[in-house]
Amino acid sequence: MNTPKRKARILVVDDDPGLLRLLTIRLRAENYEVEAMENGVQALAAASRFRPDLVISDLRMDQLDGIGLLKELQVRWPGLKVILLTAHGTIPDAVQATQMGAFGFLTKPVEKQELLAQVQKALKISGFSDTTEDWRAGFVTRSALMEEKLSQAHMVAGTDARVLISGESGTGKELLARAIHLASPRRNKAFVTISCSAMGEDQLESELFGHAGGAVAGASKEHVGLFQTAEGGTILLDEIGELPMRLQMKLLRLLQENLIRPMGSNNTIASNVRVISATNRDLQALLAGGQFREDLYYRLNVVHIDLPPLGRRREDIPLLVAHFLAATAKETGTRLIYAPEAVELLATSDWPGNVRQLQNVVRQNCAMAQTPIIPVELVQQSLGGAQTKLPSFDEARDEFTRSYLSQILQITGGNVSQAARLAKRNRTDFYKLLGRHQLVPDDFKGR
Repeated sequence: MNTPKRKARILVVDDDPGLLRLLTIRLRAENYEVEAMENGVQALAAASRFRPDLVISDLRMDQLDGIGLLKELQVRWPGLKVILLTAHGTIPDAVQATQMGAFGFLTKPVEKQELLAQVQKALKISGFSDTTEDWRAGFVTRSALMEEKLSQAHMVAGTDARVLISGESGTGKELLARAIHLASPRRNKAFVTISCSAMGEDQLESELFGHAGGAVAGASKEHVGLFQTAEGGTILLDEIGELPMRLQMKLLRLLQENLIRPMGSNNTIASNVRVISATNRDLQALLAGGQFREDLYYRLNVVHIDLPPLGRRREDIPLLVAHFLAATAKETGTRLIYAPEAVELLATSDWPGNVRQLQNVVRQNCAMAQTPIIPVELVQQSLGGAQTKLPSFDEARDEFTRSYLSQILQITGGNVSQAARLAKRNRTDFYKLLGRHQLVPDDFKGR
């Protein structure tokens, strides 16, 4: 049975209720999934949840106008296309916005066919594909933060932009790289992965770039490298921070020339390979220490997706536990559940190994369980007495407040008066809040 294709998601923003309703009706009639918002601040919040493929926004709005919304969307979701709506008197502003990265603009009153033509063009250029949700099937989440990362991944999947995925060990970097491949037009071609730390330098060079017979000690025949194997598809360079300096230079040259010179031959094969890199190391620190080439870093880091540790998406832990229990039941035919106290311990414990560690603990508990209900003592044994890291109420409140203030200062470009109005606080109180959380408005200007 074929899985139904998903609809393109369009976020529409306008403070005119009548026009907002008209645009929503027209777009839904064309089988688009539409979310309607009356201002830019609401639209930003909705974008994290709704994960739009396209945004259509009025240019002139109170609180956060179309230009401000465009800037913030570009920071959070590079590649997300934005169409601006403008009255005739603001066309010069719309032209300026187009130069700043807006896909285009429509003048009011919006003509139906022009609207639909612009939408279709924007979705095509953005790389939207009516793929099923199977591309992200490996991710079990209800975390808004994780959904934001998946939305960013889906947007970049339709392009050939190189992606750098960072994150702690066990957060799902390879899984996300594979998801990007599955959501891309390259999905029917090869997806190959190699760890840059799993073998010696000569062997790694051979595996990546291939070699002629005799070029590597003990080699009697030609060897095809992974860049050739992945032709038309995607290659994941895992643990890119471990790539030896000599091979960094060779990779840089390949990316610059966009050619593969296979096996010492004078012939060249045009490369059509999507490159995704992943690392659990701080590449900026490696740059500063002279251990990673700056020019290669910027070649690889066209779009950066930083995966959150499990501690920042604790709401996903019960879902993940249920998912792993179901997988184990399918393998063994035995259905187990956790005692409530055990689930609470899992949800509040520290997870330095992230999702991979959680999966291993669940598997271990299932293998060791003597009854259908897994007791909390078995979880404690698996965790080795690890302390819980769930923050106190006061700590969580302070963390939320600082994050909220940072976000609102970023939206307003460090304009304290505007930020205070958005927060519905007077300037004096707002300045006190900023001081308490050590936030300096000037740090947000020009962002």
